[in-house]
Amino acid sequence: MAVWSAARDKSAYTLLTARWDALWYTRVAELGYGYEVRLPNGDVHSNLAFFPLLPWLERLVAAVSPLSYADGGFVVSLCASVAAAWGIFAVADHVYGRRAGVCAVLLWAVLPVGIVQSMAYSESLFTALAAWALYCVLTGRWVTAGTLALLAGLTRPVGLAVVAAVWAAGIATFVRDRRAAEPDGARDAARAPTPAPADTDATRRVLGMLLAPLGAAGYVLWVGHRTGKGPLGYLDVQAGWRNGFDGGYAFARFVAEKFASFPSALAGMGLILGVASVVWLYAAGVRGRQPLPLLVYTGIVVALALCASSYFGSKPRLLLPAFPLLLPLALALVRLRPRRSALVLGSVAVASAVYGAFWLNGSGPP
Repeated sequence: MAVWSAARDKSAYTLLTARWDALWYTRVAELGYGYEVRLPNGDVHSNLAFFPLLPWLERLVAAVSPLSYADGGFVVSLCASVAAAWGIFAVADHVYGRRAGVCAVLLWAVLPVGIVQSMAYSESLFTALAAWALYCVLTGRWVTAGTLALLAGLTRPVGLAVVAAVWAAGIATFVRDRRAAEPDGARDAARAPTPAPADTDATRRVLGMLLAPLGAAGYVLWVGHRTGKGPLGYLDVQAGWRNGFDGGYAFARFVAEKFASFPSALAGMGLILGVASVVWLYAAGVRGRQPLPLLVYTGIVVALALCASSYFGSKPRLLLPAFPLLLPLALALVRLRPRRSALVLGSVAVASAVYGAFWLNGSGPP
């Protein structure tokens, strides 16, 4: 990134901290909410579309240090990317073992859009909160899981996926406990796999489930109150950005239009293969009996990314937090000899670095 930017007489740091969404986040940190841009076609881009946790942290960094808001966003993103990597390792290590954890982190780091992990965006922060919330769910730390889900809900709209994972795991645990209390529960418990060490206190489980949705719900309701449009006011804000959920119709039409000419048809085929790969990886997770919270979380992240009518170039970035998709690939790498897996990861890392530098130095998608 630094070499490519220098060759084009650009500042790599500016590209990472002061483009696209990063500018909107720093404006929220500096001036608060209420700023909007009216486009000639009538669209209204309001900064109410951006959830508040990252701007709050940028403001905190600027308050306790000589750094600017943009610098604060960069620091938060870097620290969060390390926390996210650690959380991904913790989840994969808990489910599949230490080597799978290492491989999962490496795969997440070398994704083609991995450069976003160093941008003043909210992807790294959200992934860190989501990964640790899922780890806490898997290990029975319900109140901590609920708190992290609350914070994830203050970071991005897709925080609902973390909330759903906490609730799905909580309900499944209640069902399991009820079956265990039935007369034949001992026999069922003997047949069931040994659960991870967990806090079985129902009160703490309920408290965690109640905490989980407060972040997302609180911000959405606040936006509705501020705009005067009630509980669905946030949807109107997103509509001003032409964001919505249409079941994937707009994305399918976008892909179909690529086949109108030969050069773009190759891009259309690549998009189809990319979507098919995502679906295949999710199916592989189901076949591999991934824990329910991971499947619920990943399914919702993928559905919101692929079935939303948002800017299509951002979809790979929106899939970045769906790290459980990488677990089947991590298991495949575990089965390879270390030298061969290092060659695979090294090659992908080089390609990803080149792509990230090309992406940010061009007019590419945010």
